[in-house]
Amino acid sequence: MGPLDWAVVAGYILLVLGIGFLLSRRQRDRRDYYVAGRRMEPWKVALSLVATQVSAISIVGAPAFIALKEGGGLRWWQYELAVPLAMIFLMLTLVPLYHRMKAITIYHYLEGRYGGGVRATISAIFLISRGLGAGVILFATGVVLATLIGWPLAETLVVVALITVAYTTLGGIAADIYSDILQLGILWFSALFMVLLLLGMMGWDVADYLAQAPERMRVFIINASGLGDGQTFALWPMLLGGFFLYLSYYGTDQSEAQRLLTTKDAADAQKALLLNGLLRFPLVLTYSAVGILLLAYLMHDPDFLKVMAGKRADFLVPEFVLRHFPPGMVGLFMAGIFAATMSSIDSAMNALSAATYEDLLARLFPRLNDLSPSRQLLLSKVLTVLWGLLSTLFALSLISSSETVIELVNRIGSAFYGPILSVFLMGMFWRRVSGVASILGLLAGVLFNLYLWRFQPGVSWMWWNLFGFLMASAVAFIASLLLPERRDVSAYVVSMSEVLNEAKRRRGYVILLLGAFTFIVAVSLVAEITLGRT
Repeated sequence: MGPLDWAVVAGYILLVLGIGFLLSRRQRDRRDYYVAGRRMEPWKVALSLVATQVSAISIVGAPAFIALKEGGGLRWWQYELAVPLAMIFLMLTLVPLYHRMKAITIYHYLEGRYGGGVRATISAIFLISRGLGAGVILFATGVVLATLIGWPLAETLVVVALITVAYTTLGGIAADIYSDILQLGILWFSALFMVLLLLGMMGWDVADYLAQAPERMRVFIINASGLGDGQTFALWPMLLGGFFLYLSYYGTDQSEAQRLLTTKDAADAQKALLLNGLLRFPLVLTYSAVGILLLAYLMHDPDFLKVMAGKRADFLVPEFVLRHFPPGMVGLFMAGIFAATMSSIDSAMNALSAATYEDLLARLFPRLNDLSPSRQLLLSKVLTVLWGLLSTLFALSLISSSETVIELVNRIGSAFYGPILSVFLMGMFWRRVSGVASILGLLAGVLFNLYLWRFQPGVSWMWWNLFGFLMASAVAFIASLLLPERRDVSAYVVSMSEVLNEAKRRRGYVILLLGAFTFIVAVSLVAEITLGRT
């Protein structure tokens, strides 16, 4: 990287810090800090939701998966099939309910439905899993960034964390959203630039090269189930397991759902989910095109293939950028990677602070509610700094740890997605389920997923989301027959007629998202037929 490239990176960092500072001047209380005063427009929230899916790992890892990694290729597109379907379900169920509560965290709903114990339990699980997860994400993305810029890993982690905590502490969730939008624009532009550059270098020879690798152009893996055959990227676990994963990720994880609470009402949050469902696959198509063209380029340029020999597949994109991007564009790409690294943890910092304040401290120490708005705001920012410090310390500890520790954190976090979703949906649709029954179901679902991980390694982890949900729901159902809910919880339960009425009101949204699902299937079939021909 030359001076111009470093200037671009420095300019980006100063820009996000400036945004954080300017937004901090608009804050009056913790609601401004945590939910941006509920003033965010739907398109901003939607772009932020899309951007959070473009981490430094995905923007370099997805093309590498398509072009180089063993067992890779376009089969990853199966993972996208569930996105528009999950958006439909969420906009008709959880989103209207959350906005009816007018709360800062989604776990507020659980207290009204089940009682304070369930709220504290689920929030505590979120705090532990997301706090550790933020450290793992910081470490994993920091490894890529440190290798690219040539800095020691520890220093890279500290610098990224300091900058991220600084603008998040200053600007709150609004700073996270605006920085996400900037990051998305930079990385999408960089990916499009790379596509045009590769096409210009190879011309029409691309099709001939791709004909030599038809297996990587295959999308639908229908001859495997992911049940004991070790095939994680088969159609059914990706579609069904992915559906429940996205429901839990977007609907019951505070770090994602908090963005939906920044809109003025449920209608705007539903628009944000609609736009997210429509925009995500075009972004996936863009960096998939990078992967497809890099696969062809490896055949086009044997010298570049030799350069990649012995290197991690994840360095395919950075290696190409460093060799072929002009000065300035290298810096822009690196700024995008830097931004994606920060974006991976900024929303977690704000959400961890919100859950700590709202779900734990405010309930344990009611006098906090008597503090002035400015003091509540200050405490919110202090909590953000503390969580940033804890996540950074955990990331630094991973430098000397084995990959087993990282896998352990990721797998345990994944084991909770389906069971936690069950706690929300059982409470929403069945008034008889009690708090005790929901916790028993949660424990059963998590233990079942851990059993699959430990004793059934051939079962795709994508199935955990569905199986954990079903196990948790079944146990909660049975337990509720013995320990039914005695309180009146009608305000927290949704009937199917209400869901159907919401579907009628949002008929256009549902049609558009079903159209997006059809588009993904059609594009995938066309890709298989044209690019995957032998």
